[in-house]
Amino acid sequence: MTTANAAKKAKDVKADLRRLADVVQREVDAGADTVEEIHLAIARMPLDVLAKLDIFESTVKDVRKVQEASIGAIYEAIHKVNHEVGKLAKELLGGRVAGSKKAARPAAKKAAAKARSTAPAAATGSRPHTHA
Repeated sequence: MTTANAAKKAKDVKADLRRLADVVQREVDAGADTVEEIHLAIARMPLDVLAKLDIFESTVKDVRKVQEASIGAIYEAIHKVNHEVGKLAKELLGGRVAGSKKAARPAAKKAAAKARSTAPAAATGSRPHTHA
C-alpha cells in the first residue's frame, strides 16, 4: 500500500466515523423525542381523569403546565447534552482537539454545564424544540 493510498484510506475511515457520529446523534434525538411523547402521554392520564371532575378543573390546568414544562426541560437537557457530545465526537474524529490546547475533559464539562444552565429556562414552557 502506498503512502497516498494509506492517507486516503485513513481519510475515508475518519469520514465514515463522522457520518456514524451523525447517525448516532440523530437516533438519540429521535429516541428521546419518542420517550418524551410517551412520558407526556402517561403523565396526562391521571390529569385527564381529574379534569372530568369540575372541582379540579383549574388545578389540573395549572398542574399540566408545570408538568409539561418540567418534562420538557428534562428532554431538552438530554438533547443539548447529545448535541454537545456529538460536536465533541466530531472534533475528536476530525483531529482538531487532540493537537490543540483544548482538552476533551474540559470540553465535556463545559457542555454539561451549558446544558444545566439552560434547563431552567426550558421549565418556563417556552421550549424551542429544534435539533441541529
